[in-house]
Amino acid sequence: MIRYSLRCPEDHGFESWFQSSDAFDDLLAAGRVACPVCGSSSVEKVLMAPAVRPARKAAAEPPPKPLSAPASQMEEAFRALRRQVEENSEYVGMNFATEARKIHEGDAPERAIYGEAKVEEARRLIEDGVPVAPLPFLPQRKVN
Repeated sequence: MIRYSLRCPEDHGFESWFQSSDAFDDLLAAGRVACPVCGSSSVEKVLMAPAVRPARKAAAEPPPKPLSAPASQMEEAFRALRRQVEENSEYVGMNFATEARKIHEGDAPERAIYGEAKVEEARRLIEDGVPVAPLPFLPQRKVN
């Protein structure tokens, strides 16, 4: 296993583990490595400091904030938004455009949904007056 420090174009830094350097390259080429903050799949490796065991005096210092803790107020706001959407909406996956259109036309029961759509599908929904909006995060299953 190998750990890389990564950064997206929005300057969000994060780390992730990979089976090997080749596995990282393959996943990156397939667009499967994405920023957990903004979802951008345009990430790059950044210089990492080697893992060095601290001196005994340094070991007495409090441990750093866990990676699961939000790094900023914006990250906490994104997490709160994600929780709100996931708790109060139904995930419909790649059927989002079809379901949104059915709900808009009255062919399906009205309810809050979220999912994934191709750019062209989303554009057609907006042009047809279907009230949709992009979310600032990827579905949980696509996050590294």
